[in-house]
Amino acid sequence: MEGMDVTFPQTYAIYERAKLKNVDVDTVLKITNLKYGWNLILDNIDSALDLGFICRVHGEVARGEAPVWGALRTGKVRISGTDYVSPVPDKAAVTKSLAALLDICEPTERAIEVMLWGMKSQLFWDGNKRTSMMIANKIMIENGCGIISVPIDLIDEFSTVLSDYYSNDTLAEAKQYVYDHCIDGIDFEPAPPQTQDDDEEEIER
Repeated sequence: MEGMDVTFPQTYAIYERAKLKNVDVDTVLKITNLKYGWNLILDNIDSALDLGFICRVHGEVARGEAPVWGALRTGKVRISGTDYVSPVPDKAAVTKSLAALLDICEPTERAIEVMLWGMKSQLFWDGNKRTSMMIANKIMIENGCGIISVPIDLIDEFSTVLSDYYSNDTLAEAKQYVYDHCIDGIDFEPAPPQTQDDDEEEIER
């Protein structure tokens, strides 16, 4: 998790509501908010995805952090590491852009494009990357495509790719990077073919 100096055991302990020393309050808040954001995603995995749902996810992810959570920002923000300044979001324009992205047929491509669009659009005052990745993972999980997760050793490289995308609109390169390095899942071994002896044994049971 970008910007959070916390180990996996510490994250798990926070998730289980244990008290920890040497972990700052902001980190605990972010991890707790992510927990509730994931709860919302997983409890509504088959629900329709629209701007209202994205705002609900942001309301969990950025609660107590952003000046306003669960609603589109109404002022300008700057993105660290780049000169790009995202325009103040207009609800009608955002809704139209999201609808076009959700029309992408292939679910993995749809998820990646929605995520990158959300990050670059900076729809909210804070928590845009976390919210965008969660929304992308709703699409991924709903369609059995695994999850999008940036490996910890690639966070700096991923940030560089994002900065280039923000400044130079290198969407194709950013999409390819996410596809090549940031998708995880389970590789199931194929079940061995069933023989006639197996069938007869099953009947006897």
